[in-house]
Amino acid sequence: MSSMVAHRMGSEAIQVIGTDGMPLANSEITVRQLTSREQFGCAGFESVQVVNGELEGEEKARAEARVGKMLELFNFITLPFYWGRFEPERGKPDTARLLNTAQWLRQKGIAVKGHPLCWHTVTAPWLLDLSNAEILSAQLERIKRDVSEFEGAIDMWDVINEVVIMPVFDRYDNGVTRICKQEGRTGLVKKVFDEAKQANPSATLLINDFNMSEEYSNLIGELLDAGVQFNAIGLQSHMHQGCWNLEKTETVLARFEKFGLPLHFTEVNLVSGELMPPEIIDLNDFAPEEWPTTEEGEARQAEELSAFYKLLFNCPLVEAVTYWSFSDGGWLNAPAGLMTRDARVKPAYDALYQLIQKEWRTPETKCFTDENGYAEVSGFRGGYVAEYSGGQMEFHI
Repeated sequence: MSSMVAHRMGSEAIQVIGTDGMPLANSEITVRQLTSREQFGCAGFESVQVVNGELEGEEKARAEARVGKMLELFNFITLPFYWGRFEPERGKPDTARLLNTAQWLRQKGIAVKGHPLCWHTVTAPWLLDLSNAEILSAQLERIKRDVSEFEGAIDMWDVINEVVIMPVFDRYDNGVTRICKQEGRTGLVKKVFDEAKQANPSATLLINDFNMSEEYSNLIGELLDAGVQFNAIGLQSHMHQGCWNLEKTETVLARFEKFGLPLHFTEVNLVSGELMPPEIIDLNDFAPEEWPTTEEGEARQAEELSAFYKLLFNCPLVEAVTYWSFSDGGWLNAPAGLMTRDARVKPAYDALYQLIQKEWRTPETKCFTDENGYAEVSGFRGGYVAEYSGGQMEFHI
């Protein structure tokens, strides 16, 4: 096993107890890995329609096929909580559909994250009818309500999204930019994180941004100095104009590793069609009606995505990687999926499957217990089962 991934592995001395209640001495056991501690996921928005039975016919069959393949590959799903869609009419949140989906995923052993709780884009339109004080109150109440009501089903949240640009965002008026201007970045971030932490003290809470510059890292330093408590740093990597090269990836990792906090690559994607023109500054400015996947692009996507994931896996602080999105036609209508709209698996899916489900999992092994029933088991971190004559036991590395 490569020393580059040694930090992802460990060992555990387990004592096997036989059916008679005594240590199972000098016996063969079979060890299989059941789950991975590493979180590999994707934006699983389509699962909401599938779980809630909202599709019919061929559309339903294709969606179910895509969700099925999604769960074969990933152990971590992000669900949409964009305020303007989740609660377009004040007091009528879409709680039931999302909670049903989250619980369904959790029953299948999938970890779930909500994205996002506070963002100036796709935010509730009715906020514009309120004063700044009322907007802030509504924002904090929204966080308290949703984090509390989803506790146990969703225990990870992107609490605030893209706060670097938030107070200077000028494409259109919105309530969240108004309160960010008033409170300042640090002031607003502290308030929303305090509210989320109080609502679910055991939740994993992230700050998330597309800005990979020193401006974002400086903000994180200011937030930590101000006592803001977040559990991980979210880093977006929408690579519509081409995959980050080694130098850029290492620069970004070094920029945020210095804080010693877990790093989550929250929005990774690579297109399998024509690349977005390099002169485009705001990716939102390029959203053609037709953006087809190509055979050449799919080969490139698979090769580059595999290399990018390997770079991230080699970094000890990278704790989670989320692909965005699972099938073509997601954000900006880009051909950035691992499957096409007609549910064809792309080479990129197979490349990630080879890494996540094959290379980065411990193969089934056989070993022997000693005279006291102990066996030393080594492998990738996660959940395991040891099977032996007449029984089995689960354990973690």
